[in-house]
Amino acid sequence: MTPAETALTPQQIESIRTLRLEFSRMLMHHRFVVNEVLTKLSILREESIYARSYNPIEHISSRVKSPRSLLEKVHRRGLPLDTDVIRERITDIAGIRITCSFIADTYHVLELLTAQDDIRVVEIKDYIAHPKPNGYRSLHAILEVPVFLSGGPVPVICEVQIRTIAMDFWASLEHKIHYKFDGDVPDRLIDELTEAADASDQLDRRMEQLHSEVREGTADIDSGEEFDEEALRILWDLSRQEG
Repeated sequence: MTPAETALTPQQIESIRTLRLEFSRMLMHHRFVVNEVLTKLSILREESIYARSYNPIEHISSRVKSPRSLLEKVHRRGLPLDTDVIRERITDIAGIRITCSFIADTYHVLELLTAQDDIRVVEIKDYIAHPKPNGYRSLHAILEVPVFLSGGPVPVICEVQIRTIAMDFWASLEHKIHYKFDGDVPDRLIDELTEAADASDQLDRRMEQLHSEVREGTADIDSGEEFDEEALRILWDLSRQEG
């Protein structure tokens, strides 16, 4: 074909511009929903430290799919270039990963997050209680969270993964191995990965048992705001006036 034959018509150019605008708006909404959930998690973490003197969340990471990555997934699944369909069918455009120290913490964080009135639970997959055949363990929650825009709230889907440090380390190693072998992993390594997953689970449970024994009967430590000497003096004076 000659360049003239492959050139886009003005109508095609306008159509692509419209699609680009729609996709950009959709990705922007998913960036906003990540910010919304991260804010909720930050509040939950700080409140837990204050109320229980304990932080159940070790680390949080997040990402929104790039336009190229999203379009490649749309193509693989044979979906139409309809943002409403894509929003509904591809639930991991926005993703958040929460890493906890212990198994009990993963369920506790999930419970706190999903108990909020403005979050609708679409689906929860418990790969901790029911690991995948290869040994993968994690909690997966598909959540619908409102993003408040100038025109009103827009519900946006976000995938949240919650796992322990050991589970996250195993998943990272498994991903690297599959990437190196382009998905064609030797049977020997698959067997060893499965054994490593079992060992990781045993370590998780043993460490959680030790943690429970250490914390049992331990008095909470004041983790509130820091009061300097002058603030304490003023607090004392005010309490005497009320008395």
